[in-house]
Formats: sequence, structure tokens, C-alpha cells
Amino acid sequence: MSTQAEKGERFRELHAGEPFVIPNPWDGGTAKVMAALGFPAVATTSAGFAFTLGRLDGNVSLEEVLEHTALLVEATDLPVSVDLENGYGSAPEKAAAAIQGAAAAGAVGGSIEDWDPERRELYPLEHAAGRVRAAVEAARGLDLAFTLTARAENHLRGNPDIDDTIARLRAFEEAGADVLYAPALRDAGEVRQVCDAVSRPVNVLAHPGLSQDAVVDAGAQRISVGSGLTWIAVEAMAEAAQELQGGSFSALSVKAPIREWLGG
Repeated sequence: MSTQAEKGERFRELHAGEPFVIPNPWDGGTAKVMAALGFPAVATTSAGFAFTLGRLDGNVSLEEVLEHTALLVEATDLPVSVDLENGYGSAPEKAAAAIQGAAAAGAVGGSIEDWDPERRELYPLEHAAGRVRAAVEAARGLDLAFTLTARAENHLRGNPDIDDTIARLRAFEEAGADVLYAPALRDAGEVRQVCDAVSRPVNVLAHPGLSQDAVVDAGAQRISVGSGLTWIAVEAMAEAAQELQGGSFSALSVKAPIREWLGG
């Protein structure tokens, strides 16, 4: 097994190489599947993890997230990056503490977003940048390479203003973020605008309206899927369960190579 420092270097190097897809497993088993399928790293999904607890996104504590992180780190030898939402508090010190906690749990990357869940609004730009700066300082204070991703949430929060997105990401870049991320960019044109406006690697959230080729051609380095894989699995399970209610067991004929995936 690799050391955490070795995984940190591997994760950092991925952002300087060929563009890559980073999937978002929601438990140890799905993390093992992603590793068996050959993905080079994984990231957590806040919504997917919350679902495993029977909750909606945004209703999980930092302590629960860190326990979950340690489980994913233990499951595979892949670098793990953590969705730390807003850092579980408005103060910059909270964002810094979330990064330190993620590293202590074995992660080598993490993201901090600019959405205030209590006020249901984006943080003012200066405050948002200060929170990123504190997270960056915490990451730089670690004895390993820790990749800090800063997220501009406006597209997800009903304000798809690309100029605001770019202004926020530029501020986060200036604050020292390693990777820049604006979830829910609508098309390749918006991806290109963002990538052209910043000099750090850009992460793009995959959705059916985008293709990998289009995203890469637009200049992005990393593609994540957020909670997408979780909902695919949940939908398949619900459809199979509905067939059971109707008296058909045909959906149970699927034979996945579980032993192969889990290394048994």
C-alpha cells in the first residue's frame, strides 16, 4: 500500500498530466469497484454519502464526513479527495480545520465551496476568498502534498452568471487554490470561458449535455460526476424493487463480478 505522502504526490501529478475522470463513490464497496475499473483517484460525494444515512445533502456533520473519508481511504490504494462542502462553518478557521481533518483521515485532496447553507446565499467574494486562503494555508502546513479545490457555486444556486463565476474563480486562484471548480457549467462554451480566464487546473462536473471530448477540448483537466453514479444505482435498485412488487424476479438475474472487484 502507498503511503499518504505518495498518494498525495500521485494526485498532484495527475493534475499536471493528461486530463482525467475522477469518479465519486459513496461507500467502501463502490470505491473498490472504481479502483478495480482502473480509475486513478476517487472523490467523495456529499449527497451520495448523505443518502447512505437516509438524509438529504447538507445534513451530515464534519465528524461523520471524516469517518466516511477514513473508510474510503482504507478501502483502496487510490488517492482520495473529499467534498468538504462549505467547511462546516462560515469562519475561515472552519475551512482550515476541515482541511486538517480530511488530511488526518488520510485524504490527499479536498474542496471548499462558497455557499452559505445557513443564510442560503453565496458568501460575499472577499469573505469567500478569505475562506479559501485559510484552507490553502492549512493545506500548505501539512507534511504532504494536499490538493485544494475551490468551488464557485453560483451556477448550482440559481445564478448562472458566468462573469460572476470567473470573478470568483480568479479570486480563489489568487488565494492559492490548486484546482478551480464551478459545478453545473451548462456547455462547452462556458467551460472554455472559465478555462481561458484562469491558469490553474479546472474541474468540470459531468452531465448528459457534455461529452468528455468537448470538456477536454475546452481546456479542463479533471472531470467529476458528483452524486451522478449514486442516483444511477438508486434508480436501478428502485426499478428492480418495483418489478418485485409486480411479481417478476427477472431483475435479479444481473451477475456482477463482485469477487473480482473486491479482490476476493
